[in-house]
Amino acid sequence: MRVLLVKPRPRLATVKGLQRFYRLEPLELGYLAAVVPPRHEVRVLDLRLVRSARRAFLTDLARYTPDLVAFTGYSHESSEVKELAALVRLHRPAARIVVGGHHATVMPDDYDLPCIDAIVRGEGCGPFAAILARIERGEELTGIDQVLVPGAGFDPEAAQGWPAFPDPATLPIPRRDLWDHRDYFGVWVTEQMPDWARLFPPVSMVRTSFGCKMKCSFCVVPHLYGGHHRPRPVESVVAEIAALPTQHVYFSDDENFIDEAFALELADGLARAGVHKRYFAWTRSTTVLRSPELFRRWREIGLDGAFLGFEFPSDEELREAGKGATVAANEQALDRLRGIGVAVHAAFMVRPEHTEAHFARLHAYIEGLPPVQCSFTVCTPSPGTADYVQIRASICTDRPFDLHDCMHPLTPTALPLREFCRLFARQVGDAGRKNPLRCEPHRVRPWDTVRAIGAEALYSRAFRRMYRDYPPELWR
Repeated sequence: MRVLLVKPRPRLATVKGLQRFYRLEPLELGYLAAVVPPRHEVRVLDLRLVRSARRAFLTDLARYTPDLVAFTGYSHESSEVKELAALVRLHRPAARIVVGGHHATVMPDDYDLPCIDAIVRGEGCGPFAAILARIERGEELTGIDQVLVPGAGFDPEAAQGWPAFPDPATLPIPRRDLWDHRDYFGVWVTEQMPDWARLFPPVSMVRTSFGCKMKCSFCVVPHLYGGHHRPRPVESVVAEIAALPTQHVYFSDDENFIDEAFALELADGLARAGVHKRYFAWTRSTTVLRSPELFRRWREIGLDGAFLGFEFPSDEELREAGKGATVAANEQALDRLRGIGVAVHAAFMVRPEHTEAHFARLHAYIEGLPPVQCSFTVCTPSPGTADYVQIRASICTDRPFDLHDCMHPLTPTALPLREFCRLFARQVGDAGRKNPLRCEPHRVRPWDTVRAIGAEALYSRAFRRMYRDYPPELWR
């Protein structure tokens, strides 16, 4: 068989703007490709890399003539996935069509459509291998664990429960030979950045574990993994990282260091194997403060930056979100990481109900921080969480999934929507002045400077114009 694995191109300008800073590998498709037996052909089509996604997709359908087409997608990509699936049904009616990814996992009933043959929930490797085997034998796709079949056989009861996740030790090493690693990059800022260092180096993405022990109320991860953190075998992770064609590694874990023993064992394993890479990871202030020696060890082996969820500038808002941290803890973690030479990417949230005073308070708080990268999202509960159930009746658009990028407010804003977007965009732009590259003297490659300025301008503009993604009657 010929298998085509597809990553859709996003529609929202906010997501496209973000991808000018980070365009990371389609790692989920690499995992699926790894379970395709050698007797089948497999191809990855990343539509983020082309200007005309429809034209490129139809061209691939005609030239490659796949027997199976599989899509992955987040909620904001779900409409695009549906439309691409309909094109497959029109132009390749005999091909089988499979969807998976985050949206298929949390809202599988949204894919209960005639143009889709199977919906994969949760970790896709095992179910996808079973689907391939069934199709090869000419059998139906019903009765496969974690797979729902649209139509008369769709099981709404099974769609309500959470899928089981496999032992991480059973996961294959993802195939990266199906794409050019030079197409994927991330803006790479470090403390005391060397002169003329590449600002947008090629970046590989690696998952060392999945799950998280915390229970943030807006996050679906505790539900998906039952509140557990499950690491992969250290030797498997070390072998994967050692074989990467790039020097820069972006960890996709929900929290890299929450299991201190595993994180330390991984650091030691990389050091023993003589692996010399640069790393960026996600963590929490509570983890940083609890395990200072762990972060020093990771700094020794190449940790350049860490994503730290500040979220809100008040303890009250942090308690409401179930973050388990305080403003003081966030600031202490920032100081501790910067003190050992790890640059911090501080992530903040705003709420739809925020007023001009809330934006002013957030602006003042960030102005008082030391040099730090900042990013901003709207607090948007994921489908499947109790917080999402609470807001569902108040959602102000008839296409909430299309706007579910964690940058668009889904419920009515306290300010006029256009004003909310203006203040949001101004906060994004103003925070750019806190970036270490601006606060401290660095010699940066001229082309990288032009590229960064252009990316920042387009990103900020996407926020200013965000209100245009809503019906006009909601703008004021």
